[in-house]
Amino acid sequence: MKDHFLYPKRHVGKAELAGYKGPDSLAVDGGGFYSGPLIADDDGSTASGNAGGTTEVTVENLGKADGDNTNGNANSVESTKVAAKNGIGNGNIVEAKTTFKGSWELFVENAGVSAMHLILLPNINQALMFDATVWKISKMKLPGPPCRHVEGTNEEDCYVHSILMDVETGKIRPLRLNYDTWCSSGALDINGRLVSTGGYNNGSDTVRILDLCDTCGYATQVTLGDGRFMVFGGRDFPTYEFVPPQGQKNTLKDVVDFNFLVETHDPVENNLYPFVYLSTDGNVFIFANNRSVLLNPNSHKIIHEFPMLPNGARNYPASGSACLLPIMLKPNENRKVIPAEVLICGGASHDAYAKADLQRPKVFLPGNTDCARLDITKRNGKWKIINMPSARLLEDMVVLPTGDVLLVNGAKTGSAGWDDAREPNLNPVLYKFQTDGTGSKFIVLNPSNIPRMYHSSFALLPDAKILIAGSNTNPGYLDDALFPTEVRVEKFSPHYLDPNLAMFRQYIIADKSNNQVKYGKKFTVQIRGNGEIDQQKLQVTIYSPPFVTHGISMNQRLIQLGIVEFNKNVTPNTNNIILQAPMNGNIAPPGYYMLFINYNGVPCRQSMWVQFLP
Repeated sequence: MKDHFLYPKRHVGKAELAGYKGPDSLAVDGGGFYSGPLIADDDGSTASGNAGGTTEVTVENLGKADGDNTNGNANSVESTKVAAKNGIGNGNIVEAKTTFKGSWELFVENAGVSAMHLILLPNINQALMFDATVWKISKMKLPGPPCRHVEGTNEEDCYVHSILMDVETGKIRPLRLNYDTWCSSGALDINGRLVSTGGYNNGSDTVRILDLCDTCGYATQVTLGDGRFMVFGGRDFPTYEFVPPQGQKNTLKDVVDFNFLVETHDPVENNLYPFVYLSTDGNVFIFANNRSVLLNPNSHKIIHEFPMLPNGARNYPASGSACLLPIMLKPNENRKVIPAEVLICGGASHDAYAKADLQRPKVFLPGNTDCARLDITKRNGKWKIINMPSARLLEDMVVLPTGDVLLVNGAKTGSAGWDDAREPNLNPVLYKFQTDGTGSKFIVLNPSNIPRMYHSSFALLPDAKILIAGSNTNPGYLDDALFPTEVRVEKFSPHYLDPNLAMFRQYIIADKSNNQVKYGKKFTVQIRGNGEIDQQKLQVTIYSPPFVTHGISMNQRLIQLGIVEFNKNVTPNTNNIILQAPMNGNIAPPGYYMLFINYNGVPCRQSMWVQFLP
């Protein structure tokens, strides 16, 4: 990557774009919160105002069994303690109940580029964003020479196509990008470096990539338990291969034909950017179009095919979204099989792209309204299907520090493609990972007033907010389109950041905590709070930041760690949590994770980066 993402010196000169005052003018905090028009979603529930909060703080039982009510803690909050399947702490799930529907903040007015691809980089807490060089324009000029030579021409491209954004201050650092990363894939390696593969034109054969692809954008990259990367698919490439080590190249013998991607190919594809996840047993789950298999990456054999998922197509350009649900570990974990579940939501009918992109006049078919959940460690696993509050495609799925899933961005009709979708879905929706069976699995949250359609992106931040960026339904940077090319960046504060729950937010004392841990070993995290802590209300999770593009979040992974021991008041209001690291790389591939401490379902003030190693 260091050969391709080059860091120019900061040079604030005369702006060459109307309204642009130089990089430092973009280092803004965006001001405070704002409220857009509040919209009642399709299920009839109405999101309440952004300023909201709770009038009463209680604790909601999210478990399966009945429990006893106990009164009081340092904050005089009523609590319910229950035994729960795969529970929090040592077997209990508790969560502070809130009516807060989230709030939106305009973080940066002009990021310079539309974030078609986004990933949060470890330790430095900066978001890497990039678009596509093919259009030879963006909303920011390079601060100085040299410009990028446009391959095969005498032209020079002097626009920025990649930036680093400080997620706390909004300061922007323009990067030089020599290869076209449009429709690329990526993942972090064991040392936290981005290894990006694929792209367009001169970016399609760089590693960043696979040497034999001429048009291999729309591929998906997955990290294996030993830290190697596999790349699946791509336009006109029904194959997979392992990403070669730095300085080496793949040859024809390294490319493996994968007939599954031939079989799942519709006349309009619908199997690009397949959903790919490493299962806890070391096999690889691949979902394309409406079918899914388990592949042994060592024998190259498909060892199982799951039932077909009905109701249309889910992958590009039908473009639903998917995530691996939280992997729940116990203290002193010794189970042979650690359950792993996949959640797939939205998408479109098989002919949605043909209707929207190829037919005149365009016809925008309704998107899918369902979510489906499957345990990929069970050979007799079946899809469990439930309906969302509204139709959704082109969306992103954020696995939150608490284990719940946020569905955000996207449209209600059409498909992926240039100007091929309509009816922005402005309301995020919270999917409850675990419930007591009495409440809804979905909660409609407050809307943004910025449509985020094709090519939107996100990042979960260390303070548990969500960075929201991108959206470009146009082949270039257009300001007068129905959905203009979007360079504004927002932050969304989910329900757990209700100001009335701030008393539950813990501080991780990083210099008293272990930040490099070997598999299976015990390690300590020290926290400080506002009062005495009830261990049964603690949850510790680790999160692998994904490479996000086209509604797919490569290698997004949340793991709940088992709490082995809890030592209260090692100093006043300061506690030590003794945890067990994941047992192996199939559970948590080696590398950097954001460690969150959640108390009463409320994440800590700032996560800590922890590196897990063999």
